Amino acid sequence: MAKIDTSELKKFQAQLQQIAAPAERQRFYEDCLGDLTARFLRKVIKRTPVGKTAYEPMREKDGSPATHRRGKRKGEVKLRRLSGGGTLRRGWSMLLKGKIRVQRIGNTYRVELVNNTEYASYVEYGHRQTPGRYVPALGKRLKAAWVEGQFPMTLSAREVESTAPAILARKIQRYFEERIHGK
Repeated sequence: MAKIDTSELKKFQAQLQQIAAPAERQRFYEDCLGDLTARFLRKVIKRTPVGKTAYEPMREKDGSPATHRRGKRKGEVKLRRLSGGGTLRRGWSMLLKGKIRVQRIGNTYRVELVNNTEYASYVEYGHRQTPGRYVPALGKRLKAAWVEGQFPMTLSAREVESTAPAILARKIQRYFEERIHGK
């Protein structure tokens, strides 16, 4: 009769049971979700177009253009900033009251990405406009009846979805190596 030492097998079984604990799995899922959402947000922000800053000349009380009276810019017309670029880019958020908006529906996790800028949907999906209308902020007349969308969120979602399996495979491998081998 042969004796077999099963202590290592029992130790491995205990490690697997610890890994399979619901709290441990939940932490791992949230870590994976956090990594994917951070990548998604970074890609969306990078792809979001930045508008040009618009200025208008400042006026004196009599209606004439105001000029700088001294310094390097003496004699130049003073400009007032009407709009600054980057408002749409700065508007992306996954936070609500300082916390990431994560919803768990059954076995599915959902993260909500929002942009409260009023024109975000027009930049994402495109919009109609009236050709020939003069827009003071642009300083020109509109030419096209339809402006194509830029799709920063849609394109980023596709990219993250295509790379997610490889990213998650690496995280799973690292997770098991750390738990089982203690690396």
